Amino acid sequence: MKGNAMIAQVVEPYAGALMTLAQDTNKVEVFAENARALLAILQESADFRSFVMNPLVKAEEKKSVLQAVCGKDVDNYFLSFLLLLVDRRRITFLDGICEGFIALQRKLNNVVLADVTSAQALSADQEAAIADQVKQMTGASAVELNITTNADLIGGVVIKVGSKVFDASLRGQLRRISMDLLGSN
Repeated sequence: MKGNAMIAQVVEPYAGALMTLAQDTNKVEVFAENARALLAILQESADFRSFVMNPLVKAEEKKSVLQAVCGKDVDNYFLSFLLLLVDRRRITFLDGICEGFIALQRKLNNVVLADVTSAQALSADQEAAIADQVKQMTGASAVELNITTNADLIGGVVIKVGSKVFDASLRGQLRRISMDLLGSN
């Protein structure tokens, strides 16, 4: 827990600084797209991740690789921010900074993130219905769904928004029935 607090002390100011830069340059949405793309690359490429995060790799080498990977697809201000992270030896916090920035962008746009776990793949209509339900529950203007499947749920969905969990799964219903039965004895 102490480690998470220390990481937050580094991540939050940098994410906030990136948001300030994005707002000053009127590029909040562009930076959010860049941050999402960079997170996807970090997740998909273990080699890229280990190279960029390795403290033994020289800063100039990291900068060259970042410039090559980002190329023309990334905004110049955003790229300059990444290079600053390398100079300040904060590039190891890149995941957290990007995630923090995206969270700030969601807050700015009144968008909530809902983690949805379903027993099977959802149709577009089901996703839209879940998004509408989350909008009503939270008062948000828009909803981003992070959908995963888990056959152990048997049926239904579990929706998590922040610290709130709405369990409409068959497994959850069976567990509640079991608890009721055990409690009535």
